[in-house]
Amino acid sequence: MGNQATRQPINVLIVDDEESQRAPLAAMISAWGFNAETAADGQEALDKLTTFSANVIVTDLMMPRMDGFELIKRLGADGTMPPAIVLTAFGNIETAIQTIHDLGAFWFLEKPIQPAALRVLLERAASQSQLAEEAERLHRQLSYSGVLVDMVGTSPQMQQVFNVIQQVAPSKAAVLVVGESGTGKELVARAIHQLSNRRAGPFVAINCAAMPETLMESELFGHEKGAFTGALERRAGCFELAQHGTLLLDELAEMPSGTQAKLLRVLEDSRVRRLGGKSEISVDVRVIAATNRNLDDALKKGDLREDLYYRLNVFQIALTPLRQRLGDLPVLCETLISHLNRKHGCNVTYVTQEVMDAFRKYHWPGNVRELRNVLERAVIMAGEGAIQMAHLPYDFGVSVGSRPPAQVFEPESVRLAVGTTVGEAEKALIQLTLQHTKNNKTRAAEILGISLKTLFNKLKEYGASEAATDGAA
Repeated sequence: MGNQATRQPINVLIVDDEESQRAPLAAMISAWGFNAETAADGQEALDKLTTFSANVIVTDLMMPRMDGFELIKRLGADGTMPPAIVLTAFGNIETAIQTIHDLGAFWFLEKPIQPAALRVLLERAASQSQLAEEAERLHRQLSYSGVLVDMVGTSPQMQQVFNVIQQVAPSKAAVLVVGESGTGKELVARAIHQLSNRRAGPFVAINCAAMPETLMESELFGHEKGAFTGALERRAGCFELAQHGTLLLDELAEMPSGTQAKLLRVLEDSRVRRLGGKSEISVDVRVIAATNRNLDDALKKGDLREDLYYRLNVFQIALTPLRQRLGDLPVLCETLISHLNRKHGCNVTYVTQEVMDAFRKYHWPGNVRELRNVLERAVIMAGEGAIQMAHLPYDFGVSVGSRPPAQVFEPESVRLAVGTTVGEAEKALIQLTLQHTKNNKTRAAEILGISLKTLFNKLKEYGASEAATDGAA
């Protein structure tokens, strides 16, 4: 097994109801350097797993009391399933393939077992198990430094959120994420997905706000051709698209009540029926819901069904507004600036102390999303070096509704005399912006809010105009 000796031994649980099969199998696997334990059926395997931490499971399919299919299903539901190799007799290959597809088993082998093939699969499954454990360890280590997947924060509030995410991620439990707009609810959902055993599956997000009921049901459950006017072809819904992965229902309280009732049934049965369909489809999807609404108000007004709320509120993660965790501003600014530098080809290194002080005094009604928008503009304006106060929006720190008329900062301003034409004003603004960006036309176009092609056309037009004037003179 290569470097097996330098690592912790790999634990393998062998599940087979025939003693004549499992005993020799255990002896052979032990001879290869694995720790092997045996169980006579799925129920005994579950009992063994309470004290034996298996890295890989090798299981027969057909067994009394609890078969291999049900064993893998139970472990998957608990979020504790290690890579599983399914053993199948001739004639049961279709069932084995279904087990791999529907329940996420690792592979299957037909009996009688070929030792070389089994050993290769065991080593691959063991490597996958070790990689998952190492990834989890690194994520925990990073979280102590204020980083978890794409989330950052060193405040006690964010560390608590990180702890809950890491606890709930390996399970299949539903999660309800609550918090103001812009606090990062989708980032929480993506972190849970990335830290779960569903990370290889799809992550699908749907915003339930302001969507008509018929369209919402089509988006969630799919539809058959001709199910309604405009349904020109069959379409899979979000549940089907998220098979073996995670589905985020954002702004859940905005979902129509009738759709909430149908959603509850899908969550209870793990089966969906497309609009206009006659049969149901099994789905294996972890659901995470999010809302920026006050849950008590939503329940009292009937905007959120109580039965659906209790079904989804197995784990609740509440995100703290940015104004209540201002200690996270330095690490948030550093992370966001690094990302925005890559996005816009800039080389901004930090924000000045004056800017950081202004950030700490601000209320941040739009939370981290607003901070990102402010920094994106500042990074583009600065281009390189430090972000200064002059790089922030002119009305930064002024509440909406009480903003003064637009001001300009000296010396980077355009002074126009009465009688200046629109064309002349446009030309002066473009030339000033190019001076600011040191003739970086891509960045200038971004600041001006026009395409690079439009900017080149304008410059070409100004050049032709100047040439004509010189010729006339």
